[in-house]
Amino acid sequence: MTFASALSEHPDPAEATGEIIGAVLEQLGTEPDVAAVFASPQHRDAFGEMAAAIGRMLRPGVLVGTTAVAVLGGTREVEDAPAVGLWAGRLAARPRPVRLQAARTPSGIALQGLSGSTFEPGDALLLMADPFSLPVDAIIDALAALEVPGASEPLSVPVVGGMASAADTPGGNRLVLDDDVMSSGGVGVVLPGGVATTTVVSQGCRPIGDPMIVTRAEGNLVIEIAGRSALDRLDDLVRAADAEERSLLASGLQIGIAIDEHRATFERGDFLVRSVVGADRRQRALAVGDRVEVGTTVQFQVRDAVAADEDLRAMLADATGDAALVFTCNGRGLRLFGEPDHDARVVHDTLGSPALAGMFCAGEIGPVGGRSFVHGFTASVLVFRDP
Repeated sequence: MTFASALSEHPDPAEATGEIIGAVLEQLGTEPDVAAVFASPQHRDAFGEMAAAIGRMLRPGVLVGTTAVAVLGGTREVEDAPAVGLWAGRLAARPRPVRLQAARTPSGIALQGLSGSTFEPGDALLLMADPFSLPVDAIIDALAALEVPGASEPLSVPVVGGMASAADTPGGNRLVLDDDVMSSGGVGVVLPGGVATTTVVSQGCRPIGDPMIVTRAEGNLVIEIAGRSALDRLDDLVRAADAEERSLLASGLQIGIAIDEHRATFERGDFLVRSVVGADRRQRALAVGDRVEVGTTVQFQVRDAVAADEDLRAMLADATGDAALVFTCNGRGLRLFGEPDHDARVVHDTLGSPALAGMFCAGEIGPVGGRSFVHGFTASVLVFRDP
């Protein structure tokens, strides 16, 4: 077996650690190339000792992990209860550890841990980060145009992962990289191009209405769409909707921003979905959770449990693999679906693989339309294939 995973819901950290190490050793043996560990808030204070035990007994080439509000393992999602999940794999190429920090300087934020010498063509980055101390958007932007020594053009490094979610105040999360435990920054694993992976990003929405072009905008305010005020366009959409769609528009309105304007038609996965966060009645404008440029194609989207289920299944339809790491939003789970284990079960059953682990995130990271972004209410899945 090339991959293994284990989940323990034992409330005692030592017992839980013993259970997951024993299960992975039985499935995989020692010295996997990479291991990832995820622990619930109840195990936060013991996370360093848990990681140290994993390092001593499993001896992975790279150990990475973080604390999260909920933990996934196999077909289970453990919410509001103690849990720790461990995932490990043997890869076709040796992964490399990365530690990222952000420091304030007189000229702004300086990112530490990123350089062209860290990456090679074909590499991808598995990243887990503390949302209070690391500007992940800036890291993604830097990796999208990374200058590599000797390369004729910048290197675009895809990023997948999630934001630690075990705390709602700075300093409350824990991250581990090999022997180091920290409460800020980010930890990651560089996956060489020889590692067979596929990333699936399900934004959990379905489109409603037609794609239209933004004709006036200021920052994150969409003022006009196709020559009319944004609120007028939304009013037209509401009038044309049936009762069910009106309910969704009232509670789960989103907007999709086209990533590639050169496409002749737009389908699922062609839009970066962002929340509609408010309205400016004076300008009849909509406030969106991102900047929107004039000339951008947009389409209204709705999100509910049915749309999220359909989207995840559709995005996974062509995926094949032997293991997966799942980074799903802490607004999904029981809150969205009204039933336990949804995302874990769908990914597990679709791939037919028990080697699955992951966490609920305070922001999910993954590529859409060829570029990585930080998402919300998303399931970002990194699928591994047996080398």
